[in-house]
Amino acid sequence: MKLQLIRHATLWLQYAGLNLLIDPMFSSVGVNPPIALSGNKRRNPLVPLPAAYQHALQPDAVIVTHLHQDHWDEAAAEVLSHTTPILCQPGDESTFTASGFQFVTPIQESITIQGVTITRTGGQHGTGMIGKRMGQVSGFVLQAVEHPTLYIAGDTVWCDEVKHALDAYHPQVTIVNAGGARFVMGGPITMDANDVVKLCRYAPYTKVAAVHMDTINHCLVTRADLRQRIDNEGLQDQVMIPEDGEWI
Repeated sequence: MKLQLIRHATLWLQYAGLNLLIDPMFSSVGVNPPIALSGNKRRNPLVPLPAAYQHALQPDAVIVTHLHQDHWDEAAAEVLSHTTPILCQPGDESTFTASGFQFVTPIQESITIQGVTITRTGGQHGTGMIGKRMGQVSGFVLQAVEHPTLYIAGDTVWCDEVKHALDAYHPQVTIVNAGGARFVMGGPITMDANDVVKLCRYAPYTKVAAVHMDTINHCLVTRADLRQRIDNEGLQDQVMIPEDGEWI
């Protein structure tokens, strides 16, 4: 298994013979407005795409965890071939078909593609009223014979749904969307440093890759912040924090 962080939550995954693109956001730097009620006026994305990402335009399939603009944007809809298979959560499929994509599969529970089983998991995109207003989000677990089990947690805070996925699948590798995204009111809507530490303590057997930082203006936990916390907790051997364009 090889994984490249392209930027934010956009990942290129080579897994059991499949090339998978996860949550593509291909907008150029600064073309989108700040997130509403974020408390600052920085335009998004904050940083450009890495120089070498063109290979990500020809995946075997695309997995989209949910439809927020930082996980699926107009730029992705424009540059990806409409014959590319799209895997998504139930309820999101009409957005892709309306954009002209011909092979869209909502995953209710799980599907198997070329020997790779992809199972959808739950999550909470925040807590309380904000969490409800953020809508449904999903994670995905990938499994294949003689390959490590991979858990892509998606846009979620530390919650019972994440614990259930860890308990049920015991993944060797877990990708978490960190950054502590939040608004001027309420708590984080993605994992912050505290949540990443909690996950590591709960599941010390899983190697954690933390992404979703330094790209969108309401993600307030930076890579530097998270590295410092991970160092303080002695979790350097468990947590990877890749840079944009980096392979792990």
